[in-house]
Amino acid sequence: MAADTGAWKIRRLDALDEPQIDQLADVLIDCVEGGASVGFMLPLTRERAIGFWRKIARGVAEGDRAILVAEDAGGICGTVQLVLDLPENQPHRADLVKMLVHSRARRKGLGAALMRSAEDVARTCGRTLLVLDAVTAGDAARLYESLGWKRVGDVPDFALFPQGGRCSTTYYYRDLA
Repeated sequence: MAADTGAWKIRRLDALDEPQIDQLADVLIDCVEGGASVGFMLPLTRERAIGFWRKIARGVAEGDRAILVAEDAGGICGTVQLVLDLPENQPHRADLVKMLVHSRARRKGLGAALMRSAEDVARTCGRTLLVLDAVTAGDAARLYESLGWKRVGDVPDFALFPQGGRCSTTYYYRDLA
């Protein structure tokens, strides 16, 4: 599965190599340094970012996750994952996680393109329900709502921003059936 706009190309990877892990670390660090609450606190060292992506690489290789990357002339500029390894009573569902867009590629439609591509991959994997969470009233939440994701509710003080300070999280779902 691949999508190409001329500005970037989106494709699903079946494995991650070290150069891809290095580029994904760049994207993660850029997002966290930009204030994205995606599970990491500042300062996010390169070693920690690479360690995270190596762990994800193992899940991709084992088929527990699907990962999509967007590439532009500068390399990987965005990514999104589907967690497929869920309990046996949830074979129809996937969690959409770590939708990240490098600052050089923001506000150009890449986030929406990654989301549509992830939905297509989910269908290919036989998934009919997707679930995700985002910082309440943040840029990502606005994107998801504009794409038709249904808001379930908010959890106050759910996580911390990377620089500190609590943030609420909003849960969303998308019925693909």
